[in-house]
Amino acid sequence: MIRCSWLLFLLICLLGYSNGVLGQQQADTLFTGSFTKTPFAEFVQQVEAKTSYHFFFSPATVDSLFVTLQVQEQYLPELLPQIFRNTPVQFAIDNQYRVFITKDTAIQTTLRSDFFEPATDSTISTVSPILAITASNPRSIRSRNTLETKLFEIGSGRATSVNSKANLAGYVRNLKTGEPITGASVYIQPPLIGVKSDQFGYYSLTLPVGRHELLIKSVGQKSTRRQIQITADGKLNIDLEEEVTTLKEVVVEAQKDKNVTGLQMGREQLDIKTIRQIPTAFGETDILRVVLTLPGVKSVGEGSTGFNVRGGATDQNLILFNGATIYNPAHLFGFFSAFNPDILKSVELYKSAIPAAYGGRLSSVLEIATRDGNKKQFSGSGGIGLLTSRLTLEGPIIKDKSAFLISGRSTYSDWLLQQLPNKTLRESAAAFYDVNVHLSHEANENNTFYVTAYTSRDKFKLGADTLYQYTNQSISTKWKHIFTNQLYGVVTGSLSRYSYNIESQRNPVNSSRLTYGVNQANLQVDLNYFRNETHTFNYGLSSIFYTVTPGKLQPLGFESLITLDALQEEKAIESAVYASDQITISPRLSVYLGLRYSLYQALGPRQVNQYVPGVPRTEKTITDTIFYQAGQSIAHYQGPEYRISAKYSLTDYSSLKVSYNRMRQYIHMLSNTASMSPADVWKLSDAYIRPQIGDQLAIGYYHNLKSNSIETSVEAYFKNMHDFVDYKSGATIILNHHLETDVVNAEGKAYGIELMVKKLTGKLNGWFSYTYARSLVRVNVGTPADQINNGKYYPSNFDKPHDFTLISNYRFNQRVSTSLNFTYNTGRPITLPLAKYYLRDTPRIFYSNRNEYRVPDYYRADFAVNLEGNHKIKKLAHSSWTFAVYNLTGRKNPFSIYFKSESNQIKGYQLAIFGQPIPTVTYNFRF
Repeated sequence: MIRCSWLLFLLICLLGYSNGVLGQQQADTLFTGSFTKTPFAEFVQQVEAKTSYHFFFSPATVDSLFVTLQVQEQYLPELLPQIFRNTPVQFAIDNQYRVFITKDTAIQTTLRSDFFEPATDSTISTVSPILAITASNPRSIRSRNTLETKLFEIGSGRATSVNSKANLAGYVRNLKTGEPITGASVYIQPPLIGVKSDQFGYYSLTLPVGRHELLIKSVGQKSTRRQIQITADGKLNIDLEEEVTTLKEVVVEAQKDKNVTGLQMGREQLDIKTIRQIPTAFGETDILRVVLTLPGVKSVGEGSTGFNVRGGATDQNLILFNGATIYNPAHLFGFFSAFNPDILKSVELYKSAIPAAYGGRLSSVLEIATRDGNKKQFSGSGGIGLLTSRLTLEGPIIKDKSAFLISGRSTYSDWLLQQLPNKTLRESAAAFYDVNVHLSHEANENNTFYVTAYTSRDKFKLGADTLYQYTNQSISTKWKHIFTNQLYGVVTGSLSRYSYNIESQRNPVNSSRLTYGVNQANLQVDLNYFRNETHTFNYGLSSIFYTVTPGKLQPLGFESLITLDALQEEKAIESAVYASDQITISPRLSVYLGLRYSLYQALGPRQVNQYVPGVPRTEKTITDTIFYQAGQSIAHYQGPEYRISAKYSLTDYSSLKVSYNRMRQYIHMLSNTASMSPADVWKLSDAYIRPQIGDQLAIGYYHNLKSNSIETSVEAYFKNMHDFVDYKSGATIILNHHLETDVVNAEGKAYGIELMVKKLTGKLNGWFSYTYARSLVRVNVGTPADQINNGKYYPSNFDKPHDFTLISNYRFNQRVSTSLNFTYNTGRPITLPLAKYYLRDTPRIFYSNRNEYRVPDYYRADFAVNLEGNHKIKKLAHSSWTFAVYNLTGRKNPFSIYFKSESNQIKGYQLAIFGQPIPTVTYNFRF
């Protein structure tokens, strides 16, 4: 009898085991289906018919829930989180494959392992996984589902009050590389309380105590969630998996977009994947070319990397590379940008509502940040093009704590020029290189250190003519210290240097070298305090010490008759303090209030000319020279800078924003050309050249369509600018010992409207924008001799009223995609010679008013095909090919107009930089 009982027991166990295995195999059957606004109850019927899952729910819980999915061989536990995303509906699955659907709070099908144990002091404890499933990548899916379904207890003990709040903080990182993720959304709903991770991946969120589901989303990463029970302040780090898009992906349309909900306006954040898809000249991915496709951003012409934002000059843009200022962001006279795309993490452009932490420029801030490097394993990437090659290596120094990132880029155009039959081209030179080194180290939970170094060198020469060489160098260090969950600070120190030398050796008698340099040392302290969900404070201070060597001409060679000529060195210090508060007044209304106060002093040693008052400043009106000792103040300027913006949500898909900001700029760029060039001169404000001041008022309407898959926006702005530098006719910029006699302080105004439509999802994606903008200048100060165009407004060099841009990408399958770029804009203004006349038997030229005419309109189309290699996980290297054609139609867009005297006639000619299609091919790889 006993033996029979044991046999019966074993039989029951075996039957139970086999039924469990069979049940699991049936339940885990891959599910396929197509649903378009299907009621959830109908969706359940199809699932139960094809799998062993059984659903239990109240009809009232799901009566308003509809499913829009295209599913191809996926597991049910992977689909349900996507269906219920951004809804109060929860689910739980037990080991018998019963699915329990509830509202607001998910039921637990297992008890915590320590349920009957006394509470511990552990900051975070977890529950056992509800369900572990197996699939083609069982470890990844099991880990993700385990993390999404287990409970994290934040804090220790019990909350003192039901209505009390606690702070949750931590880092959002890439699961594969360990790098921080910038701009990840971390939030709960309802009520909607959330933040975005900063440039270090850090977030701080104040929540009511109790049970919550924490949602985490980021572009290019798989969305995830965490079940948390928060009783006191604590920390939770979150790792995100990279998103691998498939052709038959699940389409979920339920995500509010920052375009509408974010307080910031006039801000463009570029995705690195999008940057890579846009065709550029010579096949090199160029972030500044992509910046030029954004509304309100223009360039004076082809082959120029300098950009103009909302009617501002190129020197009115602050370009930061990991906190260090970059003065010339171009290689080879603007044909390539100075930034290697393989190392970049984020690119952000602020056109209006500029945060109080930034200052020193009138028009915009372009902040470029590099990746921290892979903290998990050694890896690399690179590319080989027709003119350039690049290589990036990265890996851990101490696994999970510190990493290095090293990249180099160079061109072999010198070698190509030497192979050409033309003697002039064989004697020419055109080359550059740049090197980046980035180190990051997490000393402990509260202290992280970063070091970034950058150097580049360019040279260019046509035949035996003048040789141009210029260098960019910078180094920046950052120390981030977390005081509490809600308060952390960042100390940034940086050194930046830009220098050039121009050598001319065609005639030994006149051989010379002209050198120039600008140096900047910067120290900045930023503090961020997340008080609660309604107040976020930022405050800090900064100081910049400038040293400018404005020019030195010296003989080159023993035969040279050139005499040494050097301008006085300039020094100045610019300091600022700032504070701001982002206030959430209600779920619909948010306000940003900021104040920055800047101070500037021009310092000795230096000699300053004195002029006869009331008459034009010329060399002949100099009355005296005053010498200032080292450190003595020559001129002093100061003033407040206001930053105010507000956002009001009209609906869940539309909002209205308004902003006002005042900016001050104490350094000016002087140029002999309309576009940015290596020979530009930076001039510090002094007793005669006052700092620039700009005020901008902007208003915008933002509306998203088709469940946030299409973003639309309209922004209008008006800007006033005072005391920026313009030139008298015939002004001399280089080696001018009394520059104040050739420049004047001008005023300007700019206004415009920007329309943009952007589609970020689907096989076909991209954006198009239209901008109507005017930029006008007036010199109506001083004596009549100083005035230009009789003191009336005239177009600036970069006034282009109409601008239209189309960027489109189409992905045929996982391996083949195409990109098309089309741009049109009004031709830039020029001043033309209208007639020749004689004055006392001397021929003279009569010119039009300043910038009275325009070059012909500009348009260009580019096309590219991107071919990915196979997507096998285990292979030596993953590769891709890019075939592109720049200027597809061969349009001869005029860069400038020039005139030549031929047979006693003056004839005009147009100069085009790219007058024919330029095909390129680039091979990219990563390992």
